[in-house]
Amino acid sequence: MTEQTDRLTAEQLLERMFAVEFDFMRSGNGDVGPLARAYHPDVVVHEPASLPYPGDWVGLEGIGTLLRKMDEVWSDMRVEDMQAARAGDVVYMNATLHLKARASGAEIEQPFAEVLRFKNGLLLDGTPFYYDTSAILAALG
Repeated sequence: MTEQTDRLTAEQLLERMFAVEFDFMRSGNGDVGPLARAYHPDVVVHEPASLPYPGDWVGLEGIGTLLRKMDEVWSDMRVEDMQAARAGDVVYMNATLHLKARASGAEIEQPFAEVLRFKNGLLLDGTPFYYDTSAILAALG
């Protein structure tokens, strides 16, 4: 880590990451360049096999595709009441996840956690843990 990114708290890393994600989703722009403000070029995000966007999403293009797929599924997506701890390059986060299905209008609110590894202040590896993926699928119809 660089001295500058070493000073960032877990909350600062996450706030930047979520801001970049949500800005990208709202923009409707296909340019993944802005994702580089929070994501490492070699990033991998591991989504559960039971969700409509399963698997490992690799690189900025992969993250861009994942976020576009999430935006197709959800009309509203928020992370609230976030708490986080940092141990070196690893951040452990828990929060309340709010989702609203674009097709059905059904809303979900449930606990959510992630284990995230950063390199030079950029997300390198992320694994989200959803409390109840069957409830998420039911909301999607």
